[in-house]
Amino acid sequence: MATLKILTYPDEVLRQKALPVESVDAEIRELVDNMAETMYAAPGVGLAANQVGVLKQVVVIDVSYTDGNPNLLVLINPKILHKSGKCVSEEGCLSLPGINEEVERAEKVTVRALDRNGESFELTAEGFLAAAVQHELDHLVGVVLLDRLSFLKRRMLSRELVKRKQFG
Repeated sequence: MATLKILTYPDEVLRQKALPVESVDAEIRELVDNMAETMYAAPGVGLAANQVGVLKQVVVIDVSYTDGNPNLLVLINPKILHKSGKCVSEEGCLSLPGINEEVERAEKVTVRALDRNGESFELTAEGFLAAAVQHELDHLVGVVLLDRLSFLKRRMLSRELVKRKQFG
């Protein structure tokens, strides 16, 4: 396994849409393993393939790892089937280091995806896991955390992130 480079805003790849995975093969399983290692090392609770420069619909999430008990969730070609409720919670993003902002999302989501073996499954998630799923699926369509903020907040943080990237 290898740790991958996490792209940071304003890298253009973060704005691109990921393509569906044609078949879950050894290459995709290796990508999943490398993404998981990268996410845990960062440390983070989720990572989309776009964030490591791979335009494939692959996401890894582990909201329980903060408790010291790994429980990796792999979502390949994920689709949200249903959303309900609303909640506001603080989110961060590995591609937006040092930024934590309040974001409104659905309280509960049901998603269908393939697992690391290519088997289809459905998952209903609530609370923190639901927010993490929605956050990572946003990445797959080129949406970043900044896009979920007010215009003024987005403009201020965007300028700050661009300056940070220019000046190290």
